[in-house]
Amino acid sequence: MSHALQFYIDGAWVDPAELKRLAVIDPSTEEPCGEIAIGSAEDVDKAVAAARRAFESFSLTSREERLALLRRLQTIYERRLDELGAVISREMGAPLPFAREWQAGIGLRHLKKAIETLETFRFEEPRGTTMVFKEPIGVVGMITPWNWPMNQIMAKVAPALATGCTMVLKPSEIAPLSAILFAEMMDEAGVPAGVFNLVNGDGPGVGEAISRHPGIDMVSFTGSTRAGILVAKGAADTIKRVHQELGGKSANILLPDVDLEAAVTRGVQGCFGNSGQSCNAPTRMFVPADRHDEAAEIAARAASAFKTGQADADGVHLGPVVSQMQYDKIQRLIETGIAEGASLVAGGLGRPDGMNRGYFVQPTVFAHVTPDMTIAREEIFGPVLSILSYESEEDAIRLANDTVYGLAAYIQSGDPARARRVASRMRAGSVYLNYPAWDPGAPFGGYKQSGNGREYADFGLEEFLEIKGVVGYGAA
Repeated sequence: MSHALQFYIDGAWVDPAELKRLAVIDPSTEEPCGEIAIGSAEDVDKAVAAARRAFESFSLTSREERLALLRRLQTIYERRLDELGAVISREMGAPLPFAREWQAGIGLRHLKKAIETLETFRFEEPRGTTMVFKEPIGVVGMITPWNWPMNQIMAKVAPALATGCTMVLKPSEIAPLSAILFAEMMDEAGVPAGVFNLVNGDGPGVGEAISRHPGIDMVSFTGSTRAGILVAKGAADTIKRVHQELGGKSANILLPDVDLEAAVTRGVQGCFGNSGQSCNAPTRMFVPADRHDEAAEIAARAASAFKTGQADADGVHLGPVVSQMQYDKIQRLIETGIAEGASLVAGGLGRPDGMNRGYFVQPTVFAHVTPDMTIAREEIFGPVLSILSYESEEDAIRLANDTVYGLAAYIQSGDPARARRVASRMRAGSVYLNYPAWDPGAPFGGYKQSGNGREYADFGLEEFLEIKGVVGYGAA
């Protein structure tokens, strides 16, 4: 990439204030696949200054002007979709077909939904003689993760553009190449200078500078709960809005009337998707106590069907996890699960047989997991499923909600009314009934320590707006 050692600031590719290089590691090979520059607070200052200047005019653009920009971006994104998928596959390890269809493709789906939403979104609403206006909040700092890089970039950038905000983006330094490619698309689409700015870097150097910056009106952060707490503390002194989508430990309740074979098999697939590196993955499977062993056998068979391998290999279901740090964390938690007495029915410690390089984790299933065990409480972020038992529907609901997280929950039942009833009791921002298709119009975000605010469709646009009431407007 010709701009990998530069940042995109004020409509141009510019050199960092001080060149510090960081290798980007291909997790399939443990070898460098690229190199980026790491920014500093000085680079953030330049980007924020550009964004503040641009906000004066971009905030006043018409709906039609912003729609035209988003549609140009869509055309370019569609043309470079395969290229983007290949870059994401290499930098974070997703199998190539999955990286094209979902890792890159989900960004396109979000963009289309943002365009559709903007076409009819109401920025003005009369209430008696008062007119309520929804106006762009200002300059937004965006800090995005490595596990779904384009999902989270587009879920922030598209609604920000749609509402007339300007922005400074810091993608994850672990998987930053896709963001550089995206910045090239934004430049080609003719985004006005200063509206979109990209500064690569790490959390302490760039993320903290964004969080604390007095020139930033809002921070939209996706990542771990630990990092989210640091962002919120950094933002507190300037009373900026903080939107957070954080960790999860989502429950998957299989009610007694399900087809157990199908429900368990699809539950394993849902847990292991993206190598288990999804914050809303159904990692805690609750099954009736009298069918626990049967469910464990089904899950073990399902796990054995997953082919693990390099991201560009044919027929691979599971690529590597993203880094040595993630690999080591997952191994520690698997070891803890064994030590605390859970029954290991598939996978386990170390790489799959025949693999001695790359951050590959065996698809792992634990049975007879109890709610107090570490693997039932901590987010593992790898292809590791925990199976727990329940005695009654009330017991299942209580156990599912017994977590500091509240991002998602999953309910499986042959009775739609029963599934809806249980869903109403879940303390989670998203509840999925009987493994539905992904819906870009559904709100996404969490309760409790899974964050605050919502993304996707009109819910996402609302996050980037301030509300102004002009009283007496209709009587003037």
